[in-house]
Amino acid sequence: MRIDIPEGQHPIEYVWGDLVPGIGMAAANFSLAVYSHTTLGLREFEAARLRVAQINGCVFCLDWRTELKGEKVEEEFADAVTEWRTTDRFDERTRMSAEYAERFTLDHHGLDDEFWDRMKQHYTQLEIVELTMSIGSWLVFGRLNHVLGLDSVCVLPGH
Repeated sequence: MRIDIPEGQHPIEYVWGDLVPGIGMAAANFSLAVYSHTTLGLREFEAARLRVAQINGCVFCLDWRTELKGEKVEEEFADAVTEWRTTDRFDERTRMSAEYAERFTLDHHGLDDEFWDRMKQHYTQLEIVELTMSIGSWLVFGRLNHVLGLDSVCVLPGH
């Protein structure tokens, strides 16, 4: 871990809450809102989230499985996300979600008109904005936790 955590303190609560309460609590609320207010289906949500986690290398994010409406993706889903281009386990919305997450994370300048034409065939404008904000959240907060070394000790409060 790259941040010293006082004895007896929860690493995430300390770093996000105690060190930078004005920023950290706002960030935590945004992060939680992505999960609480999503209108996306579980598979497309998790495909994007896991693809970002795979690229970020966030240990906690890779182990986490989102539960929406009492359901989680099957354990093998993460392997399919890695192979999003060729897997036969994804419908086109799920495949587009994984592709968007990867391209947003690695080459956002490369999101060309051809990509957007395909994206708009599968997602409404509302869904595109929601997915974009979700991917942005996972990118920054997963990367933040990984860079600071919090991802190996990360347990979300209440879980």
